[in-house]
Amino acid sequence: MRVNVTVNGEAMAADDVWEGESLLYVLRERLGLPGAKNACEQGECGSCTVYLDGTPVCACLVAAGQAEGREVRTVEGLARRDQAGALHPIQQAFLEAGAVQCGFCTPGLIVAVHDLLRRDPDPGEADIREALAGNLCRCTGYEHIVAAVRLAAAK
Repeated sequence: MRVNVTVNGEAMAADDVWEGESLLYVLRERLGLPGAKNACEQGECGSCTVYLDGTPVCACLVAAGQAEGREVRTVEGLARRDQAGALHPIQQAFLEAGAVQCGFCTPGLIVAVHDLLRRDPDPGEADIREALAGNLCRCTGYEHIVAAVRLAAAK
């Protein structure tokens, strides 16, 4: 089947999509957007988090056909459009705070933080930790990640 979807503001189509393919697979393998990571394939780790019609979802749990005619925004779509290649302030904050270790969880964390800060531009520690609870990082103790959220909120 063919899946038509708007990704990061651009109309895209993926052909020969198998009925059981996930949105994650289509984004990474068919549309060439490797930002969302394939880790657990069970919606437990958050590494594949993307926006679907403005709501954060685990792309590994969304059947590609469910995205037909809908809008997807990936971590690649968060980069500032007014400055070609410029990082989003959240991405920059992750770098500055040393919150990026192996980087595998980073795209999902950045989307989760983006969602948190658009809902609450000045979150407290408990709100930050709750918002990130669905994202697993195997390399850090989360302190640098929480610091990155605070830095991004200050920007």
